[in-house]
Amino acid sequence: MRLTVFGATGGTGRLLVRQALAAGHEVTAVVRKPTVPAIDHPSLEIVVADVFDPASLTAALTGSVAALSALGPHGRNDTTRVCSAATGSILEAMDRSGVRRVVAVSAQPVLRGGAGEPLWFRTTVRPLIRAVYRNVYADLERMERVLAASAADWTVLRPPYLTDRPATGRYRSAIEASVPNGSMARADLAQAMLDIVNDPATVRHAIGVGPAK
Repeated sequence: MRLTVFGATGGTGRLLVRQALAAGHEVTAVVRKPTVPAIDHPSLEIVVADVFDPASLTAALTGSVAALSALGPHGRNDTTRVCSAATGSILEAMDRSGVRRVVAVSAQPVLRGGAGEPLWFRTTVRPLIRAVYRNVYADLERMERVLAASAADWTVLRPPYLTDRPATGRYRSAIEASVPNGSMARADLAQAMLDIVNDPATVRHAIGVGPAK
C-alpha cells in the first residue's frame, strides 16, 4: 500500500520510511526542503511541501491509504505549534484527496489521568516533566483535540522517552492508557505506527506504547 509520511527527515520519520519500504510499501515522504534523499529506492517518492499549507499537501496524499505523522517540535521552547497546526493542514488535505486514515505521534505525558502508571510516577515525575516541556505538551494536546474533532479515522500513539537504540522488534501497547514507564527505541515506535495502520481496534483512540518486558 502507499503511505504518506510527514516528518520524514526526523529521527522517527527516517526510520518509518525505511521500515515501510522494507515491508514492501510505496512511500511518499514529505519534506520541507529539497535535499538529496538518504534513501535510494524505486518505491520512494520525495515531495517538497509546506505542512502549514493544505493545498501543497494534497498531491502528496492522493492515492495513499494513510497519512503517518512523525512531526515534532524543534525543542522544549518551540512555540510554533507545529504539531497542531500541521495536523490541521494534513486533515484538510486528506479531505481533498479522499484519505481517511491517519496515525500521529504524541507523547506519554499528554495522558493526564495517568491510567496504567504507578501513583508515585503520576505525583512526582509526571508533573515535573510537564512543567519543563509545557510548550511541547500543550501543542500535542491541541493536536489530539484537532484529531478528535475531525471525521478522520485517526490514531494517536503516546510513547515514553525515545532513544536511538537499535530496534528490539518488540513493544507493548494499551488503548487509552500508558504502558509502564521506561524508554523506547524510535525504531520500535516506527514499527508500531506501521502495525497500527491496519488495526481497526485502534481507530479514534490514543494508544500508549512502550518497551516490551
